[in-house]
Amino acid sequence: MNTTTAPNALTSITLEVPDIADAERFYAAFDLGSQLEFRQPAEHSEGFRGFTISLIVSQPANAEVLLDAAIDAGATVIKPAAKNLWGFGGTVKAPDGTIVKVATSKKKNTEPASSRIDDVVVLLAASNVPASKRFYSEQGFTPGKSFGSYVEFETRPGTIKLGLYKRSALAKDAGVPEKGSGAHRIAFGNERGAFTDPDGFTWI
Repeated sequence: MNTTTAPNALTSITLEVPDIADAERFYAAFDLGSQLEFRQPAEHSEGFRGFTISLIVSQPANAEVLLDAAIDAGATVIKPAAKNLWGFGGTVKAPDGTIVKVATSKKKNTEPASSRIDDVVVLLAASNVPASKRFYSEQGFTPGKSFGSYVEFETRPGTIKLGLYKRSALAKDAGVPEKGSGAHRIAFGNERGAFTDPDGFTWI
């Protein structure tokens, strides 16, 4: 595909973790392959780091398989797996502090349980969602769904979905206090080159 004319895409996630070997062991529970990389943290952070990673699956049983594997690997439960208004899911905090949500829009199982992940979604907390939407549009991302304090960008097969959410709303969805300080401790790969967004998220 010609990336000079194609929409930009989120191609990989790099988490800054205190122990890379430990992180590799933990995230093996999700089997994200080359989409997830690790490096040592450059700066300290406390509290909510302004992003969540959602793993979208096809049915509740798959969500339970992934959440149980994460808990067995050392994750802390934030929201236990349960039915909700939108479907079924739960949220955990990884040992490095990353918030991971596993969710499905379905409320019933239709096949044997598996650990298959259908989509990976990164939601970024934006202090000004319309301004950040314009910024990302200028970087080559194509806005898709948009309502109120939420924006989702179009995604090509094989890439990671990207969305923007008002910080307070994202923290509420994650089940954590909004307050946080320091570095985000995450970076994102893309197809157009390095930049930093209005809220300090780094792209490489």
